[in-house]
Amino acid sequence: MNNPIQNRYDFVLLFDVQDGNPNGDPDAGNLPRVDPETGHGLVTDVCLKRKVRNYVGLAREEQPPYEIYVKEKAVLNNQHKRAYEALNIDISGDTSKRRGGDNVDVARQWMCHNFYDVRTFGAVMSTGVNCGQVRGPVQLTFARSIAPVVSLEHSITRMAVATEAEAVKQDGDNRTMGRKYTLPYGLYRTHGFISAHLAKQTGFSDDDLELLWESLLNMFEHDRSAARGQMATRGLYVFKHDSALGQAPAHSLFERVQIQPSNGVTREFRDFSVTVDAQSLPNGVSLQRLMG
Repeated sequence: MNNPIQNRYDFVLLFDVQDGNPNGDPDAGNLPRVDPETGHGLVTDVCLKRKVRNYVGLAREEQPPYEIYVKEKAVLNNQHKRAYEALNIDISGDTSKRRGGDNVDVARQWMCHNFYDVRTFGAVMSTGVNCGQVRGPVQLTFARSIAPVVSLEHSITRMAVATEAEAVKQDGDNRTMGRKYTLPYGLYRTHGFISAHLAKQTGFSDDDLELLWESLLNMFEHDRSAARGQMATRGLYVFKHDSALGQAPAHSLFERVQIQPSNGVTREFRDFSVTVDAQSLPNGVSLQRLMG
């Protein structure tokens, strides 16, 4: 692995959805997530990290050091066991509540080296077989839509039923009714933070950083589904600091990226104006416009 990154980064990510549900809430019948006071749409950080993980797994074919720790149908304690097996450490006789003992630190290092999402986002790996806990250098906020969104409910029909009993009830008509929820349009903004100090602990490198940017730019291109409609990354603005500590508060840099909706109904990206103030940046801070 390359050396850990030496600089702090703060970034603004813009993405949009058209005629789709970007992040359904399972506690609300899978309705799009909405701030009930303002009507602005929400997308969780967990949802965005899932898309990054999926892209990295696809682009790097799940090969070390780019395996994915949290993935569909994974048994996490089995992932932890792999660390001890790879290090030739026998924990079969360990009867403690969390097995690993004095070897947790080396197991944690192996997990960071092997799994991209562990050294990027961190992980709690102290369940059962203990590989410790990792605080990841890359953190994301919830995404919030620039303008209020309107959640639509659509009735849909399937020309089939699941069981013979349903067919008998309908005298062979065999139709199933359902519901689908979409937003006509929403432009979302999320903020990200990358710590060089935490990167030193996990081994998050410049190559890992480039792969993160690649993932954020392309994650929606390989995550298509009828439920999510049309989604796309619309902007990625990266503020790079010349040091690990940084030269300016993140909020003051984020305020340089301003998005204004047009008057009236917004239904596409061109209905918004995006302005970026790149003049008179604080000493030691540079702006990279990776998209937008």
